[in-house]
Order: sequence, then C-alpha cells, then structure tokens
Amino acid sequence: MKLAFSTLGVPGLPVPEVLALATAHGYHGVELRAHPEEPVNPGLGPAERADVAAEFKAAGVEILSVAGYTRVAAPGEDGPVVEEVRRLLDLAHDLGAPFVRVFPGADPDQSREDADATAARRLGTAAEHASALGVRILVETHDSHRTGADAIRVLGRVGHRQVGALWDVMHTWLGGEQPSETYAALSPYLGYVQVKDIASAEDTTPLPLGRGVLPLTECVDVLSRHGWDGWLCWEYEKRWYEAVTPLPELLGAGRDHLARLLSDAA
Repeated sequence: MKLAFSTLGVPGLPVPEVLALATAHGYHGVELRAHPEEPVNPGLGPAERADVAAEFKAAGVEILSVAGYTRVAAPGEDGPVVEEVRRLLDLAHDLGAPFVRVFPGADPDQSREDADATAARRLGTAAEHASALGVRILVETHDSHRTGADAIRVLGRVGHRQVGALWDVMHTWLGGEQPSETYAALSPYLGYVQVKDIASAEDTTPLPLGRGVLPLTECVDVLSRHGWDGWLCWEYEKRWYEAVTPLPELLGAGRDHLARLLSDAA
C-alpha cells in the first residue's frame, strides 16, 4: 500500500513546502484539500494548474485526490451541486489526480429515502463527466452516511464505475461498524482509506497515529488479508483543532507507525 497525508493537517501551506514535507518523510502522495482558502482550488487558472502538476511530478510525489466539500445529498436544486462536482473533476484531471472527494451531507430533516435518491441522482449525472476525464468521484463515509452500510445505499443506486467510496476509519467506527463489516460493504467501490486517531468517541481531537482508540491495526489487517493494494491517507484535522501538535512534527513517526502496521499484516 502507498502512504499519503492530507493538506488539512497543514492548512494554507504553499505547494513547495507540502512537497518538502512529503519527500523528507517518505510519503508517496498528498491529498489536496480544495477549499478556496487553500493554494490549490478550483479557482486556479490553466497555467497555475500546470505549474502545480509539474511541481509534484518533479518531486516524485503523487496527487492522490482533490478533496472537495460538495454535499451531494443536501436539499436544493441539482444543477449547482453537479456543477460544483464537475469543477472539482476538471481540477483533478488538470492536476493528474485520480480521485475527487465529496461528502454526503444530507440535512437531519431529510428522509433517508430522499437523501439517498438525491445523492444517487446527482452522482449519476456527474459520473458521465468523470468518465470522460478518467477521474473517480468518491463519497466519503461521513456525516449523514458515516458507515459502509449507509454509503452502499447510494453507491448501489448509482451503479457506475466512476463513482466509489472513500473509507474514513473514524466515521465508520463512530457509526458502530467493525473494519471487517466496512470492508465487506465498500470493497467493490473502494477508492482509498483515510486513517487518523482520536482519544474517544466523545473527544475527536486528533492524536498521533497509534495513540488513540481507532482500530487502525484491524483496518490494515483486513485490507492486507484481502489483498487490497491501494492508498492509506493520514487525515490529521489540524484545521479544526488549532491547539494540537503541528503535523510536520508528527509526519515521520506517523509514517513509521503505518509502515509497522503494514509489515505486521504482511
């Protein structure tokens, strides 16, 4: 498996500095948070996109994903949501990234049936653009659809190879799923896996990998046992918890921890 980290852990950091961290600590790739406050976002022009792609290529680091914030199950008109996904897909294509991340994001007052149908309809529409560009849309296990069982209600309706799942280990655990259950649900759709660690279900402040309660060992064991050879991406949510230890100070130890888990599971 290949290892990446998310720029959510180093908010606002310029691309050259992100690449310096990746190469210094042995990460194969980076998940780029595509929020407007970040250096890389859908507002970049063609020349700027080409420059970013060239910088990553020169450094020998892959752009794993463009992590957007589109809420595909949210109430409202389909058009703006689909257009937002298309803009993310265009950015990913121009950067050479294989994946775009979206959220489910249903509102609490929506029925489950309405939320599932809304998300599936929009994803099915956007899938044609994704197919033309060779980029996959991944729905993260998050918010209204935090488990694998939740996600496949939508993905099964879409039934398109360019629409899959991003497994966020924290959310499936908080939703009560065991890693073996999540993998069984998501394996036909799985794009990559986000790993992290937290103190407890009540305290989701990010911790160094291996210092918390999340079942990272079991997750890697399940993936390895089934011969899955994709990406593990460390999402350290520094952006939302400003007081925690800066990610650059943890990247080396985090990579070593993931490497040990992979070695033990081999």
